[in-house]
Amino acid sequence: MRSSNRNRNIERRAEYLQADQCVPPPCDGSMDRIWFIKDGCGLACVFVTWMLVFYAEFVVVFVMLIPGQHLMYSIINGIIFNALAFLALASHSRAMLTDPGAVPKGNATKEFIESLQLKPGQVVYKCPKCCSIKPERAHHCSVCKRCIRKMDHHCPWVNNCVGENNQKYFVLFTMYIALISLHALTMVCFHFLYCFEEEWLKCSSFSPPSTVILLILLCFEGLLFLIFTAVMFGTQVHSICSDETGIERLKNETVTWQKTLGWAGMKAAFDGDFSLGWFNPFSGLLCGKRAQASGDRPDVSHGEVVVVVEVPAE
Repeated sequence: MRSSNRNRNIERRAEYLQADQCVPPPCDGSMDRIWFIKDGCGLACVFVTWMLVFYAEFVVVFVMLIPGQHLMYSIINGIIFNALAFLALASHSRAMLTDPGAVPKGNATKEFIESLQLKPGQVVYKCPKCCSIKPERAHHCSVCKRCIRKMDHHCPWVNNCVGENNQKYFVLFTMYIALISLHALTMVCFHFLYCFEEEWLKCSSFSPPSTVILLILLCFEGLLFLIFTAVMFGTQVHSICSDETGIERLKNETVTWQKTLGWAGMKAAFDGDFSLGWFNPFSGLLCGKRAQASGDRPDVSHGEVVVVVEVPAE
């Protein structure tokens, strides 16, 4: 076999799977237009994420900026913070609602495999959970209930897998959250200094105890999310530059693919040469990449050792 990491104790059957064992699900036109995972834990995490951003927005605008004595300071910092918050939530939405690279479900049928016109002796892998032909570097997600191409991990905070098609948006989300957290922490420090120099009643529209509590909570939130998202941003950039996903490192899988390293990997993940489009969560993915991820034919290299191998459940 070509993929040495798949050399496990699995049963190799030199025949096709029965078609009635893998009947493709009925086509739903609405699901072709939008990707959305109905997971209670993930939806709760999404709600918490948005509420925390709105809380930071409330404290920054109504506790620190509007009562501020310096108009230009308030305007400039208000524009910067709101722009970063908007980009963070937009990136979060794109990461959540973008198909991460799901393999077509239920396509491991006898008729479909025969239509691929594979060479004798060629091997294809079948996922027993979603009944799909499993390409190289795809892993099954028990939450999404699909095999995902280049799956890094399932993130409940975006209620989606981080995979081939939405990794850019997840990287942008972590980056923008880290930036607004750092910006908020900086403004909290300056506001505390301002309140110590002036009377507390003049530096906020709220009572001094309420102001202190709101600022301390924002400081704790900003510090926590700055550390968390900065670490996630670093690990994602490292995964892109090393062309090795988190789950591949965790399983210590043998590298059998041609790696795209460093800056070339960044250009592949962010769809082209460096430009402002890299930071735009509204930019689309490469048509070829999306078509490959959602197309009807799997990645099967010719000249391999036709056998259908059922991969053990992950």
